[in-house]
Amino acid sequence: MAGVSDPSAAGAPHVYRISEVLAGLKGLLQDRVGRLWVSGEVSNLRVPGSGHAYFTLKDEGAQLRAVLFRGTARRLAFEPEDGLEVLAFGELTVYEPRGDLQLIVEGLEPRGQGALQLAFEQLRRRLEAEGLFAPERKAAPPEHPRVVGVVTSATGAALRDVLHVVARRFPAQPLLLAAARVQGAGAEDEVAAALAALDVQPDVEVVLLVRGGGSLEDLQPFNSETVARAVAACTTPVVTGVGHEVDVTIADLAADVRAATPSAAAAAAVPDRAALATRLGRDTRRLRTAVERVLERLQDRLEGEADALRVQAPRARLEAQRARVGAAGRSLAREARATLGGARGRLGVAAGRLESLSPLAVLGRGYAIVQRSDGAVVRRAAEVERGEALRARLGAGAIDVEVTRVHPSDEIPLAVRSTDD
Repeated sequence: MAGVSDPSAAGAPHVYRISEVLAGLKGLLQDRVGRLWVSGEVSNLRVPGSGHAYFTLKDEGAQLRAVLFRGTARRLAFEPEDGLEVLAFGELTVYEPRGDLQLIVEGLEPRGQGALQLAFEQLRRRLEAEGLFAPERKAAPPEHPRVVGVVTSATGAALRDVLHVVARRFPAQPLLLAAARVQGAGAEDEVAAALAALDVQPDVEVVLLVRGGGSLEDLQPFNSETVARAVAACTTPVVTGVGHEVDVTIADLAADVRAATPSAAAAAAVPDRAALATRLGRDTRRLRTAVERVLERLQDRLEGEADALRVQAPRARLEAQRARVGAAGRSLAREARATLGGARGRLGVAAGRLESLSPLAVLGRGYAIVQRSDGAVVRRAAEVERGEALRARLGAGAIDVEVTRVHPSDEIPLAVRSTDD
């Protein structure tokens, strides 16, 4: 061919094999470029059964193949997806079997937002599409649970908050703690195991899943798929109180009730004795009113039926009235006889006492009443004079006497002379 040298001719240039060219290019890249950061948009992502992720990084004018091996992918907090803007760190090399320039990715970060936040959004969307957060899956906790289960750290502030709220609202409420680490690697597995352990306890009727506030990294176990599915799998209602009021975790979305804080979670699960007392008083009044109304209706009904019965059976009513009148008459006669007998007895006693106090009874025992002519009773000898006419009333009859001598001393009897005509 004209213009083309024969490679076999003497002095011709060296001819490289393709594998040599690509191997040389690969070595050149390793020596001169090495590891670097690149930015681009993920596209054409595919993950075969091997678990390695293959995708293309592209910008407005070019594209670069990339591979994310399975071990590295497992350490990522998020999952790569098409359309995601990322920063990729890795080694630029040549994939010789296809002659492709590619980046072996050793680190991957989303651009514009943190990896943990992206992981949260990805997991939320996936579980929501699965129906894990659907309202119809959620159950309300009972108003008066027999036992309240608690999943949290045994030494954390969240447990102290729960104990304080329970002591204030309902001190007699039994609690059952399933302690678990709530932060760090492996914490999600401990939390899931604690939830499962409480779920099989027959007396536990609500479970509190609580921990105090922290960074997004600290709350990561509660944003894990493991804990989310453990919460959703509980047949016992789960009330979460994770972090501060503004924190919302995947576990909160999966729970039956989400409270803003551990204290609020305890208040949502434990009854308030003051409110119970108020409700009891109100319900008692309502019950009393309802019973009174029922009794009034029954009384009205009874009276109506009685009226109807009297109209329908006057003879029976008359006979019943006669029987009642006869019974009342007999009872009245018995009471009258008893009352009369008692009165006679009391009268006899009174008459006896009166008789014993009568002046005539005294005179009958030999005493006399001495009177002047004007009827005045003489009580002392000094009240009369010698020769004065007196009358002495005896137990039977009276005599007229004349004073012959006066003896003022009580020991000397009054000397009188009879003046009987």
